[in-house]
This record gives sequence, C-alpha cells and structure tokens, in this order.
Amino acid sequence: MISSLKQSTVTITGSGTLRPKSPPRTPQFSVLPPLPAAKTRRNAILALAKPLYVSSIEGFGFKRHDPKHPLITCKAYEADQSEPNEQKQTPAEAARKVKIGVYFATWWALNVVFNIYNKKVLNAFPFPWLTSTLSLAAGSLIMLISWALKVAEAPNTDFEFWKTLFPVAVAHTIGHVAATVSMSKVAVSFTHIIKSGEPAFSVLVSRFILGETFPAAVYLSLVPIIGGCGLAALTELNFNMIGFMGAMISNLAFVFRNIFSKRGMKGKSVSGMNYYACLSMLSLLILTPFAIAVEGPQLWAVGWKNAISQIGPHFIWWVAAQSVFYHLYNQVSYMSLDEISPLTFSIGNTMKRISVIVSSIIIFRTPVQPVNALGAAIAILGTFLYSQVILDFYLQIENDGP
Repeated sequence: MISSLKQSTVTITGSGTLRPKSPPRTPQFSVLPPLPAAKTRRNAILALAKPLYVSSIEGFGFKRHDPKHPLITCKAYEADQSEPNEQKQTPAEAARKVKIGVYFATWWALNVVFNIYNKKVLNAFPFPWLTSTLSLAAGSLIMLISWALKVAEAPNTDFEFWKTLFPVAVAHTIGHVAATVSMSKVAVSFTHIIKSGEPAFSVLVSRFILGETFPAAVYLSLVPIIGGCGLAALTELNFNMIGFMGAMISNLAFVFRNIFSKRGMKGKSVSGMNYYACLSMLSLLILTPFAIAVEGPQLWAVGWKNAISQIGPHFIWWVAAQSVFYHLYNQVSYMSLDEISPLTFSIGNTMKRISVIVSSIIIFRTPVQPVNALGAAIAILGTFLYSQVILDFYLQIENDGP
C-alpha cells in the first residue's frame, strides 16, 4: 500500500495506470466516476502541493453493486494535519448536549420543588381534588398569558385535534388526581417508589389488552420492579391502602395516557410545550365539575380557614408554588422530548424519581428501614433495565421493517 506521495505535481490520467501493456477495458463495477475526455484533460489533473497519507481502505464486502456503498473507500489526509477523528464532537453537538443537560437539571429541580410544596399543602389542606385543579388552572393561565403576549407561539389546532386529545386528557386527569390523593395519605417517597412500577403496567396492558408480545428480556426486567415495589410496600412504616391504591391507579392511568397519545397524535405538528398546554386546559375542564362534586366549596372554605390559622399567610405562597411548579416541571419534560430519544427520557425519568425520593426523605425526615430502602433500590434498578431492553426491542422491530 502506498503510504505517501512526494511533494511534486502528480498527473493522474485514466489510461495505462494499472495495466500499461493491455488496452483499457470498461470495468464491470464503477468505483470512481469516469474521467473526462481528452479535450478536457485539464480537469483530469490532480495537483498535490502536499503529500497525502492513506488513512484507511475499506471495501470488498458487497456481493452486488450498490451505488450508496462503493466497493472501495479510500480515506487520506494531508501531511501537516493529524489523522481526522470521526468521533470528534462538533460545536453544534456540544451545544445540544449542554442544552439537554440544562433541560434535565431543570426538570429534576422543578419536580423536587413541586413535590415538597405539594406535600406541605396537602398536610395542612387535605383536599387533593382542589389541589389538583389549581395545578392545572395555573398551567392553563400561564400558557394563555404567554400566547397573548407572544412569548410563545400559539398552536394551530382544529376540532379533530381536540377530539383526538380528549381520551389523553381523561387519562391524564385520572392519573394526576390519583397521584395527588396518594401523596395526601402517604409519604412522597412511598408514592414515587410505587410509581416506579409504571413499566410493569405498561407491559401488562400492552400484552393482555393490546395483544402485543415481548421478548423474555422485557418480562424478566419486570421481576425486580414488581419485587422491589412489593418489598417497599410491605416494609413501609406508614402504609395506607388509599395512598397505595392511588399510586397504582395513577400508574395505570398514565399508561393509557401514553397509549392514547402515541396512537392519536401521529402527524400532529404541535410542539411539546404547546401539546402539554392544550392537555392541561382540557384536563382542567374535565376535572373541575368532579372536584366540586367530590369536595365542594363549603369544605374548601373551612379547610382554607384552618390552614391559614395554623400556617399563616405564607400558606398562600405554598399553594401558588405547588401549582406553578407542577406546570413548569411537566412543561420542561415535554420540551425535552423534542430533543432526546425515548431511552434518554426514560433514564432521565428514573433519575428524577431517585432525586425526589432522596430529597423528600431528607426534608420531611421520613423514617426508612433498611429493607424498605433496599426494595426501593431494586425497583428503580429494574426500571432502568426495563427502559433499555424495551427500547432495544422496538428498535429491532423498526429496523426489521414490515
């Protein structure tokens, strides 16, 4: 193999280069484009002011001619340059990674703050239906103001869009209220440990309701999830059945929300931020009459008066904070979906639960037994493994094609 060429002008023509004693023959496979005719010979001259070094030669791996994959690929670089690194990160890629990192850090921080204030509000004001309604109302108001002030571009929607979004909003409403009911009865850490079992519900619903089948690795990844959640529930010092069932119902509802969203929103050109804004508004319309029927203004008035007398005027700040931060953390998570892969999002969601569990245990000084902590760790590890094997499964389906 030729490793270098002297620093002089070299002329390469299309005749007599490889076999000077025999007339040129038309090759069966075209590796390089045909050289120009003699009258345009000036364009066929390759002048090298610097020697070239061969970097790599690849090829001879194809059974038939493929224009997209030439038989031989030769890469070279100039003498005064280092060998190019194909894995070298471009400024645009580096900026994108920084952007994703900022999304993740903001997402986790906002979620931790929301859970802290949400639990403080529920401890002093045990009305989860109104608390859930206020969260959706704050998000809807923020987005309406943003659209009116042109801070964010309003989406172009039609009746078909809202019709498709309706079942998604129903499932989102049920999941949101159920999770809030759970946190009103048990510790924040316990709710999120049970909610880490959502992948198990996803697989079971897909298998027995949608008829989808999965490889053995997916089912095996559910074993630590179910086992870890069960161990954490059995060893929870402040176990409450309503709190446990609320977290379970929330898992099931969010699974159906994801299924409806995936099926109905294909081809809809709405950004993640605006999609969640529309989802919040429709969920608010669905939830408000049910919140009034279940709890009612009379109970809210009595509960609000008691909370103000016990906590003081800054209780109003707690309510405002939990409402605003609920919308913000969900908005950032949906915005990150526009930038990252499903696997990266799943890993980020797993890490989010770890940050919420640890921070809530520290702030609220939740008593945790070693066995309970072990169950939580096993469940989260299972969630991490599931996110990898399930994505590999879907990627394999996509690559195989129909």
